[in-house]
Amino acid sequence: MNANPSRQSPAEWEESAQLLPPPNRDLPSGRHQFHKERLMARIQQEERTATATAAEPKARRFTMPRRAFAVPAMACALAGAVLVGASVFTSAGEDKGVAGGPALARPVGAATTKGVPQLLDQISLAAAEVPNPKAGQYVYIESKTANSNEKIIGDKAGLDTGTLHTRQVWQSLDGTKGWLIDPTVNPEGETLSTPDAQGNVPVATLNGPSYNYLAKLTTDPDKLLKKIYKETEGKGDSPDQEAFEAIGDLLGESYPPAELYSALFKTAAKIPGVVMVEDAVDAAGRHGVAVARLDETSGNRTEWIFDRKTHEFLGERSVHVGEDDGVIKRGTVLSTSAIMKRAVVDDIKQTPTEAG
Repeated sequence: MNANPSRQSPAEWEESAQLLPPPNRDLPSGRHQFHKERLMARIQQEERTATATAAEPKARRFTMPRRAFAVPAMACALAGAVLVGASVFTSAGEDKGVAGGPALARPVGAATTKGVPQLLDQISLAAAEVPNPKAGQYVYIESKTANSNEKIIGDKAGLDTGTLHTRQVWQSLDGTKGWLIDPTVNPEGETLSTPDAQGNVPVATLNGPSYNYLAKLTTDPDKLLKKIYKETEGKGDSPDQEAFEAIGDLLGESYPPAELYSALFKTAAKIPGVVMVEDAVDAAGRHGVAVARLDETSGNRTEWIFDRKTHEFLGERSVHVGEDDGVIKRGTVLSTSAIMKRAVVDDIKQTPTEAG
């Protein structure tokens, strides 16, 4: 097997990495500059994302943040620093970490390209059974989520893992009415209805969609993929990775119509580098099979996790499967989420239990 990761597919790269000897504790010549450039690229990406977020309508918040991996500028000079001050995700999906504790690096699940089309086809068939809402109803999504951030702790770069928390979102089908309960934003909840205090009215986009917007999208996989590539052009580390991430966003805090939901998986099957991971765990501790793709620039693998039997979407996580770089260890979970409830209710702030 060719041990040069740059000439291999993502699946082969991961398998080869497990066969290579572990890296030395001291970074070899030139690696400090590599990490400096890598961190600078992340900073620039975060700045672009922050600028775009400030300029875009409030409806963007309906999508759970997927790459909330912020990097302060000071980290550039400390890319080889040790890991400190991080909390830990347990296998049960609970945050058991304490300040000053080491970050948990889990074993990286083996990836394969075998069986990917068949798995996505099965998921597509299951997705076609999702019931569509009626006019006047609201989409309700309850999830568990947590994200990690690189930060400076004392004079060293470290990994700060946020507390796993429950998030509840209600959204009208046209996207003009909504409510959010998230302890990291406002524990008492806040309105997402429009116009906002500044008089802004949201314009639905692929990155901040309403149900009505999604209902108008093409369900032809080739045309849909072309649209996704066009709307994500120039974003992320590569067009293929950004397209995969864009589809993943729609699986989380949105409610695609049944035909589109099914088409999303047929579209994902056309993206190069998509693999299957036999075992992955969501934020609630549920094990499942994952459809995944490796971002070879960052070394992070995005995993969409599905129930093995029903093929229901369980959640998503991002795992660092590249080399240890002194700040992020191989196997570190950078973000994790679990969809606990996805339903249609008759009124804002109403839960499925109350509606039942």
